[in-house]
Amino acid sequence: MGRYVFKLPDVGEGIAEAEVVGWHVQVGATVAEDDPLVDVMTDKATVEIPSPRAGRVVAITGTPGDKIRVGAELVVLEVDGEGAAPEVAAPVVTAAAPEVARPAPERPPVASAAIPLRSPGAKPLASPAVRRRAQELGIALQFIAGTGPGGRIGHADLDAYGASGGRAPLSAGRARLEAVEEVKIIGLRRRIAERMQESKRRIPHYSYVEELDVTALEELRGHLNARHGAERPRLTLLPFLVRALVRAIPRFPQVNALFDDEAGILRRHAAVHMGIATQTPQGLMVPVVRHAEALDLWEAASEIARLANAAREGKAPRDALSGSTITITSLGPIGGIVTTPVINLPEVAIIGVNRIVERPVVRDGQIVVRKMMNLSCSFDHRVVDGWDAAQFVQELKALLEQPATLFVE
Repeated sequence: MGRYVFKLPDVGEGIAEAEVVGWHVQVGATVAEDDPLVDVMTDKATVEIPSPRAGRVVAITGTPGDKIRVGAELVVLEVDGEGAAPEVAAPVVTAAAPEVARPAPERPPVASAAIPLRSPGAKPLASPAVRRRAQELGIALQFIAGTGPGGRIGHADLDAYGASGGRAPLSAGRARLEAVEEVKIIGLRRRIAERMQESKRRIPHYSYVEELDVTALEELRGHLNARHGAERPRLTLLPFLVRALVRAIPRFPQVNALFDDEAGILRRHAAVHMGIATQTPQGLMVPVVRHAEALDLWEAASEIARLANAAREGKAPRDALSGSTITITSLGPIGGIVTTPVINLPEVAIIGVNRIVERPVVRDGQIVVRKMMNLSCSFDHRVVDGWDAAQFVQELKALLEQPATLFVE
């Protein structure tokens, strides 16, 4: 028997260190060659590191949230024969989401499970595929007893939990709850927190909210979808907003810009690289529709849908998640009345879409029902004056309220 020291390999992204997201093994576990050892995060990609040899895990380095340098000791294995010089195992980039806090299911697991749950605070072990399936089923892994090595949760454990109904006997009364769950902010969630904090610290935000009558726009959208829905992508509000931004930005180039505040340089871009803030199981991501100025409505709709789906599935390449010059953020039907969106540093403007509602308004002295929507936009006050921001939003309002003008050159 010998010992094999496995060091964190270079995952091919030019990084010097990676953050531990979650371990697939524990000390004492037996692994086969190519079994997953650990998930690490580099930038916005989660990388699964496989075992280079079969053996028994003797030691592991780091807990979720810790950062390990490339070339540092990661895992020590007890292997048959003599130990060898460390090898580089090919990492596998996966769509695995970093571990984030998720709401617990309404019902706890069956109390009579044959295998005890892990100790309090211990992190459930599962492969990315199992985690994705559990998420799709609405099952919180902390309530599943794993039957695999080291308590690892497999598909069979999910099946068994589902077959049991995931129910506990009804209580005659209400129990008092005393538990406090500590959730370590790691991985992409920590990156998001750091980026939002940096944006608010460095940028003097101000927001401007305007009300829009989108009745005519919604009629046009419905008409186009009814006429072309069979052979073209379905149109949402966003492609029209992209079109309006593309038409308005040449008059207000200061909003389609990146501000290097350390160098004191504002870079105004002729190209419109539109960031689309997208909520994913991993957290907030901003895939980028490049050269939106060159796209028609359906091309924009197709690209928005493609990039959003790739981001949600964890398949968006790194270059698709950077390089935006201005960002749109929308919460869809739950968009509320007003939001104060945070600017995507180093951009200087973000356009927030609130939900569309039918309500009575006064037009030509008459009360009529119209479809109304607010735009909630934030700007960097260092480089975008309030007057200019207001004029810019008024231009968007005029274009969207009279949608035919979107197509008049």
